[in-house]
Amino acid sequence: MEPFLSHSPQETEAFGRRIAEQLKGGEVLALFGPMGMGKTAFTRGVCAGLGITSGVCSPTFALVHCYEGRLPVYHFDMYRVDGWDDLSSTGYFDYLESNGVLIIEWSENIEAALPETAVRITIEPGEKENDRIFTIEGL
Repeated sequence: MEPFLSHSPQETEAFGRRIAEQLKGGEVLALFGPMGMGKTAFTRGVCAGLGITSGVCSPTFALVHCYEGRLPVYHFDMYRVDGWDDLSSTGYFDYLESNGVLIIEWSENIEAALPETAVRITIEPGEKENDRIFTIEGL
């Protein structure tokens, strides 16, 4: 897939809605990128595209938020996950067996535990302050 350039959080959310149209259930969307790149805005867009219209926020302290829409969404924040015990305590491995969509922020912290079929989404800064470049592999 060609890289996508977003110029604003609104464009990032719209891009997430377009990605949601392709989801059938069972996908793992592994988000990579530094803080402030729009991972949660992208997730809000995916959720909106799946019929989830409110309550989507970063699960920084909860580690996982569950949302019900056309497909269930399990939104993880792995920023503070350090090691297999921490990862296991989030329920991550159980969620992998579901027919929902897993969206994982800070996937770089659990890269060894990502399934081979994970859709890898890298978000990098663009030239201007609000520009974000999305590169997607596996969708």
